[in-house]
Amino acid sequence: MVFDPAIELVVNTVRASNALLRASRRVFKPFGLSEAQFNVLHILQDAGDHLSQRELSDILIVDRSNVTGLIDRMEKAEWVQRQPVPGDRRAYRVTLTSEGRKLWRQANAAYQQAAARVTVNLTPAQMQALSAALPVMERSAHALDLELAASD
Repeated sequence: MVFDPAIELVVNTVRASNALLRASRRVFKPFGLSEAQFNVLHILQDAGDHLSQRELSDILIVDRSNVTGLIDRMEKAEWVQRQPVPGDRRAYRVTLTSEGRKLWRQANAAYQQAAARVTVNLTPAQMQALSAALPVMERSAHALDLELAASD
């Protein structure tokens, strides 16, 4: 078998991604959160609560209908609330509630501890190189996905 560095990189990235996803589910489970819900809390915390559902869907790279269901469940749990956008009857801004902020702080602390454990055997230079390379690979994979979807 011929060694192909591209195949090895993709396979190792998928393996790491799957392992990280399984571990993150276990990290968030005690808080009653899915990884998607944590991502929304994290994004809203970083954005200062000024995002519309459309902006959230763009950041999460998911369909707007998926974000609507996600926000519906989070609003029911009283972690977020919707506020109408002045001048646009169809748009809503999503904001964290005080309960959502508290939950984010707790879950984020656990997530930071998990991230430290996962990266403990990497040097700062390795982490920096991966942090630079993975978004490039992600953009290429997204472009390939769009290309393949167009040929369906």
